[in-house]
Amino acid sequence: MKLKNDPRHQKRREILQTLFANSFHEQLNNVHQEVIEITKKREIIDKEILEAAPAWPIENINKIDLAILRLSVYELLEGNTPPKVVIDEAVELAKEFGAESSPSFVNGVLGTIFNKLQSN
Repeated sequence: MKLKNDPRHQKRREILQTLFANSFHEQLNNVHQEVIEITKKREIIDKEILEAAPAWPIENINKIDLAILRLSVYELLEGNTPPKVVIDEAVELAKEFGAESSPSFVNGVLGTIFNKLQSN
């Protein structure tokens, strides 16, 4: 059973909140190292998102969904966390912070990216 106070979940929440805030005004002082890495690799990450959801240009994706996707795609590309855990966590974050359609959108995009990574 997943607990909301799990330290890994809490860390993801903090990273997500910083990424979301940075979508309005980028600030990289006193943030998790992962935020800095995601920011450095944003072009690569966004390319993966665009390829998985071609009907949704980056600027049209809900900012919280985009932050969730950027964090999750970064984790998938890094390969340090099992993909199913990354996707499950992303869906949970989408349920917690996103709109009603966010969990299915995030799940669909990440599922497409996961399948692509598996075939490479």
